Amino acid sequence: MMKKYKKILIGVAVVIGLLSILPFLIPMQTYLHQAENIASERLGVPVIINSAHLFLLPSPRVAASNIAVGKNQELKVEDLVVIPTIGSLFSATKIIDLNISKPVLKKAALDIVSALIAKKSGSTEAAAINIRHIKIDDLQLVWPNAKYPAMNAEVTLTSDNKLETAFVETLDGKLTADVKPNDDEQLIVVNAISWTLPVGLPLLIDNGKLEMHLKGSKLSIPKIDIALYGGRLSGNAVLNWEKNWKTSGNLSVDHLAVQQPSGMLSKAVYLSGSLFGKGNFTSSAKEAGQLKDNLQTNFHFKVNNGVLHGLDLVKVASLLIKQSQGGGETQFDEFSGVLNSSGKQYHLRDIKISSGLLSAKGQVKVKPNKALDGTVVVDVKNSMGLTAIPLDVSGTVDHPMVLPSKAAIAGAVAGTAILGPGVGTSLGIKAGGALDKIKSLFGDKK
Repeated sequence: MMKKYKKILIGVAVVIGLLSILPFLIPMQTYLHQAENIASERLGVPVIINSAHLFLLPSPRVAASNIAVGKNQELKVEDLVVIPTIGSLFSATKIIDLNISKPVLKKAALDIVSALIAKKSGSTEAAAINIRHIKIDDLQLVWPNAKYPAMNAEVTLTSDNKLETAFVETLDGKLTADVKPNDDEQLIVVNAISWTLPVGLPLLIDNGKLEMHLKGSKLSIPKIDIALYGGRLSGNAVLNWEKNWKTSGNLSVDHLAVQQPSGMLSKAVYLSGSLFGKGNFTSSAKEAGQLKDNLQTNFHFKVNNGVLHGLDLVKVASLLIKQSQGGGETQFDEFSGVLNSSGKQYHLRDIKISSGLLSAKGQVKVKPNKALDGTVVVDVKNSMGLTAIPLDVSGTVDHPMVLPSKAAIAGAVAGTAILGPGVGTSLGIKAGGALDKIKSLFGDKK
């Protein structure tokens, strides 16, 4: 009996040994070139596979290494393992699982994906391969002006290779996205905890949850609820790409401590206080990446009980000398206005600042190159009552300059010379301010 079992064990060992050795006897290099040619033809871009091996244990599979897709290696994969189900090996449609390790995806790869989707949508051929499951480890997205964290993902597809479920998680666990079927749509739930935005301002989200609904070529977010900087950001949004890319939505902010976010925009002049506001946004473009450049916003805001750091408006308005006056601060009870944006150009209009010592009104434009162009009229309380001083805003976001206007200085000098200091200076300033207003009517740009 023992001899019988011994023969069986020896036979099993021989079979396993043969199955382990057999893949190394198959000339994979010939099939490798064929695979590269087929992949290049299907994707429409060059595909290079550095090496590949066939394994029969623990189940039949092909492992490929160092794969590059695209003329500029828009997609690179360190390891790819293709595992067909044994039951589909001899059927017309092969059912496979994919294990992908350390892929690096550049933004330009989206063009390849878009072209492939467009090609597939016009094809009526039955799929020869059904991808049942995809496991991705350590995915890295390489985007210009953004730093995305590495991610893992698990994806399951339907029999016609359409998305069924997906779970994506950053390696640090701070961001997760879960996709599940929900009647005739996909429900996407995104959770963030202590996560820093990788695009735009590096804002830190304390916690947030988004429930998104994906149906066809429309993604809707009926409720946005995000806690950050001691306040909350709420609203809704819709993204549609049936023809061109379009997005729109509404946002509101409550009790947001604005000092740290505004300090990211400019270290020279920034605000502190509690931000409240609400507004809307829209954008449309031929490509998704162009939506940000075509963004149109209209946002009403106010900051309560704060400080304008880096600029003392009372000092600037009182000195009436044509030189840069930086530093200091301006305390205020309320700072309000409207923020409009058109692409990369921003316009702060209907600005109002009020405090015990001053009140101010004005408007400032921020050009695409971050240059500033605007005017602020400051009403300063002094021994002569209330004196309105027009100030020119120039420089850049990083190095702003706020100076009395030329007309105000000229008026102050002329008034002082004719009527003497005090009343003459005040009347001269008012005359200079009136002259500034007349010039603005005729489009004077100084």
